[in-house]
Amino acid sequence: MLKRINWKAIGIGFLWVISLSGLIVLMSFIEHEKSAQQCTDVKVYIPGNQTFVNRQEIDRILWSVGGQLKGKDLTTINTQNLEDAIKMNAFIRTAKVYADMNGVIRVRIEQREPVLRVINIKNQDFYIDQDGMKIPVSPNFTAQVLVANGNITEDLESKVRGLRTPMAKDLFKLAKFIQQDTLWSEQIEQIYVNANSEIQLVPRVGDHQIIIGDADSLERKFKNLLLFYKKAMPKVGWNTYKTINVKYLNQIICKKSGIAPDTLSRAIVVADSTKTDTLKTVQATVKN
Repeated sequence: MLKRINWKAIGIGFLWVISLSGLIVLMSFIEHEKSAQQCTDVKVYIPGNQTFVNRQEIDRILWSVGGQLKGKDLTTINTQNLEDAIKMNAFIRTAKVYADMNGVIRVRIEQREPVLRVINIKNQDFYIDQDGMKIPVSPNFTAQVLVANGNITEDLESKVRGLRTPMAKDLFKLAKFIQQDTLWSEQIEQIYVNANSEIQLVPRVGDHQIIIGDADSLERKFKNLLLFYKKAMPKVGWNTYKTINVKYLNQIICKKSGIAPDTLSRAIVVADSTKTDTLKTVQATVKN
């Protein structure tokens, strides 16, 4: 007995052949139209609030690679070369260059977004962007971001590079954490790395410095700091302490302003997941 013909499979295959043929014809038509078309205009889109690069800079790059684009046959314009040249700019994260059906060359730019400005131990000045990449400062634009200085050995390199040192990676992690929290982005004004390679924070409110040590357990450290701000500061005043040390997870150690260097005042934070707003304070003097 002859096998039954699978007309459904044949029909599906036939539809695929028709669709593929139509696509080939359409692409051929587009290429034909493109070959007979000239560039009618160049449109550049640079969205966002950052202005590291402007239209004049992009025009300069396009001219250096492709010359005068407007009026040029589209088949003679290598959009990939234009795109690659734009991406060489240190302030540009992504770029897309293409020609539309009306002969317009469209350029879409995404700039790098700094999260931290670093002044290292050699007095080199650079940004760290949202991807953890080092980029130079710009003569055209200053980003309003946190500044970190002090004992930082991370160097700026000639090309856009990722972070190499553990300290720079910690600073980037910390800056991202602060940036994502409205309270701390308003309160923290500066980051400083002291001679012991401990990270300190300079707040806008209060005449004190906050020692967090490193970027481990940031959520817990800032939670303890917030608890201390809410429970202790209203009672003692914002200028009572010279330093507030939250690098230890189970306690906050504070040094009062105007007291002997070897005398500390210790406040123990009770870590209880069921009582997140509990703070026990033990006033004591501790000799180093």
